[in-house]
Amino acid sequence: MKTVMIINQELPLGLIANTTAVLGISLGNLFPDIVGQDIQDADGQTHLGITNKTIPILGGSKDQIKAIRDKLFSNKESGITVIDFSESAQKCLDYENYASLMSSLPYTQLYYLGICIYGPVKKVNKLTGNLGLLR
Repeated sequence: MKTVMIINQELPLGLIANTTAVLGISLGNLFPDIVGQDIQDADGQTHLGITNKTIPILGGSKDQIKAIRDKLFSNKESGITVIDFSESAQKCLDYENYASLMSSLPYTQLYYLGICIYGPVKKVNKLTGNLGLLR
């Protein structure tokens, strides 16, 4: 299995960081096995588990992100999980407000700051192979 995040490369650094953090929390919640066990250093200090998988952060335009998300949902790609983070979600101050706002917005009015894709390596590579690392 492979995980990638595709983040709108036009965002300011703070929103890029926030977007990847939100997507990462959701990913860890959905797939807790990607978090390694707690470890101890040579002095016996405990360090809580972090991801045991590499997660490339790719850069894309808002149009590329939406196109990839659309493709995944229109083809109903089996075995692929997509987590999205929209501008609407980022602007809401609490989850209740977010849920209410999303239920009133048509899909065509959603603008994605980023998406996280988790699935079979070949399928993920086929979808994201043309994108470079976010720099």
